Amino acid sequence: MSHSLDITALPSLDLALLDGSPAQRQGFLEQLRHAARDVGFFYLTRHGIDSQLLQQVQQQARQFFALPEAQKLAVGMINSAHFRGYNRAASEITRGQPDLREQFDVGAERQALALDAHSPAWARLQGPNQWPEALPQLKPLLLEWQQAMTAMSLRLLRAFALALSLPEQAFDQLYGDKPNEHIKLIRYPGRAPGESQQGVGAHKDSGFLSFLLQDQQAGLQVEVEDGRWIDALPRENSLVVNIGELLELASNGYLRATVHRVHSPPPDRDRLSIAFFLGARLDAVVPLYPLPAELQREARGPASDPANPLLRDVGWNYLKGRLRSHPDVAQRFYGDALLPAALSA
Repeated sequence: MSHSLDITALPSLDLALLDGSPAQRQGFLEQLRHAARDVGFFYLTRHGIDSQLLQQVQQQARQFFALPEAQKLAVGMINSAHFRGYNRAASEITRGQPDLREQFDVGAERQALALDAHSPAWARLQGPNQWPEALPQLKPLLLEWQQAMTAMSLRLLRAFALALSLPEQAFDQLYGDKPNEHIKLIRYPGRAPGESQQGVGAHKDSGFLSFLLQDQQAGLQVEVEDGRWIDALPRENSLVVNIGELLELASNGYLRATVHRVHSPPPDRDRLSIAFFLGARLDAVVPLYPLPAELQREARGPASDPANPLLRDVGWNYLKGRLRSHPDVAQRFYGDALLPAALSA
């Protein structure tokens, strides 16, 4: 097992080896387990997502951010009880400080649930997206990419189950036929020296797996041990993958949800990132999976911040994060919601 002091760069894994010889497949599963246990982040190559599709997504994202502000604000997140849409820079909050990035959030394109007085507040999270009229091609393109990313990420999630000596379908019940798919288009504007450099503050991701498509501008940093950060530099034809808190919970901390942040680019540049998050269905409850004894001995327990506790109830855990990150949307659509004490603390 690697020690954090030895880690100076993220490991790189080749997903195509999962379809290789038995030895290649087993070697990939061992690499996957160690990368997820020791770092919680890795590069993924030969992932099967068409490179032309990735380029089109990046091009469309840049066209979206180039729209006049009025057109972007017309699809502002403040209009959506489902936390979908556009936010200006400094609208989202991480650890009490504004993130200096503008972004456009897209979820699974589903109808809003029929709600009554007994419906949990998290049921409001499901619903349609907002789409800019000026870019009619954005919707079909992002939904195509979302479908491709979901298929690939579920394949990787099953590989995680095998790497933990669990049945290949062990996690299937948690995402079911309605996984919590989430796309975030992100643009980080350049910042001058002396200004806040918090592109996004230090945090962990809340779902199963996160995937990041970077442009050529650096900025993503990973905390491999307390106070020591390494750069996750952009690599061509690679996705950056990291473990979310749901997998940390499910494995009793054997798998590592790692703190990360983004440092703002210099004033003459910007940074474009496209993120895809795979989460469990909203009504799921994350169990503790029985790992083999040798893996249980290495499990560290989930690292829960007392000020922001992890919840095994997926809907409540996801809503908690949304409410903290977007207080304006929370005030408009959730002011009447009866929340568990853990969310309102």
